[in-house]
Amino acid sequence: MNRPTTLALSTMTLLCLGVVTFNPTLAQTAKEHVGTWALVSSDTVRPDGSRAPTFDGKATGILIFGSDGRFFYLYSREEIPKFASNNRNTGSPEENAAVVKGSIATYGTYSVADKNFTLKIEHSTFPNWVGATQPRTITVTGDEMKWTNPAGSGGGVVELVLKRVK
Repeated sequence: MNRPTTLALSTMTLLCLGVVTFNPTLAQTAKEHVGTWALVSSDTVRPDGSRAPTFDGKATGILIFGSDGRFFYLYSREEIPKFASNNRNTGSPEENAAVVKGSIATYGTYSVADKNFTLKIEHSTFPNWVGATQPRTITVTGDEMKWTNPAGSGGGVVELVLKRVK
């Protein structure tokens, strides 16, 4: 995704999520996390210790932490097959399965305590997460973020690496 597209998507997403307030307390405790992040890699660590690409291929995506305590992310396999009908309502079972296995989008609110984030999921393309509260471990070093989800929707521990969008 090129820089103008990323910035446009970030701006539209923040506007759609209603990021119009500023919470100075949150900004002071999570200042290094606030902003837009581009996905670099996503791996799932299975119970046996083996690793696999989370989306069965090279991943792409964006994560936004607002200074008001709201977040949004969309992660997907870089190349999801197009629908033959060009209509998302008439996808074949195989096309629909490829989209579900190859992507996830989630938004809600977050809180921070040290490197531990708590996400309160308001909505997700994985409906089992709607209304859930989930922990994440997030560390930021310069412009790189490492995100660990101990209970990924596909099983195993999901480890993401993201880079700050400038």
